[in-house]
Amino acid sequence: MTPWRAWGQALWRQVQAAQSRASAPTAVVATVLQAAGWAPVRFVPQAELPAGVAYESHIFATGSVPTRDNLHDFFNALVWMRFPQTKRALNRLQAQAIEAAGGVGATRGPLRDALTLFDENVLLLQAPEPLWQALRARAWKPLFGALRPLWAQAQVVTFGHALTEKLVQPYKSITAHVLCLPLPRDLPPDPGTGPHPWDAWLAPRLRADWLAAKPYTPLPVMGIPGWCPANEDAAYYDDTEVFRPPRPARPAGA
Repeated sequence: MTPWRAWGQALWRQVQAAQSRASAPTAVVATVLQAAGWAPVRFVPQAELPAGVAYESHIFATGSVPTRDNLHDFFNALVWMRFPQTKRALNRLQAQAIEAAGGVGATRGPLRDALTLFDENVLLLQAPEPLWQALRARAWKPLFGALRPLWAQAQVVTFGHALTEKLVQPYKSITAHVLCLPLPRDLPPDPGTGPHPWDAWLAPRLRADWLAAKPYTPLPVMGIPGWCPANEDAAYYDDTEVFRPPRPARPAGA
């Protein structure tokens, strides 16, 4: 949450102040965020989304993001500000998939499912290779035990706005989908303002065929060292309802 905190809190205080002055329900979040002026899109009231038009298609066609007065849409807008190129890439792929399908159907399909999962719940990870190997294997005890000192060399950013919303009131079982695309260790650090330095590297690497295969691996985020005081106790990771072992491999031909 740290990369979002300083300027996100400042903007949220502006939202709360504007809401306290409003005499009737208004699109306060959209108004405050639009005034911040960081994103390549406009934030507009939810009522501006025409009936029968897909949300993603509307953004792609108009550059306007329908926004409700809630934390979920607030965090979505923050991601547009910090990762504008990546959000544009995801939106373009969503709009193209909707057009190819002739509109929004009863099911999203593999690509749109994967894109929605990315938008809502992805976590980005820059970490030493041993952490990646243990994470992919769901080897929780080594990941958070023997390899624990390596987390000091890792950088974690919550991208999914639903994931970030959950972390406002955290609980043990919150599980992120880590994008299986290790970020180079030499990318510059986050200055905390303007677009995130990972954005320009990440956006051009998002291909429809790769994303449709759901290149994610689960990570219970409260297990990350420093994210929860309770995880200093090794017994914290004994909870197999949260830190689930990998599924047994299916026999050949099954």
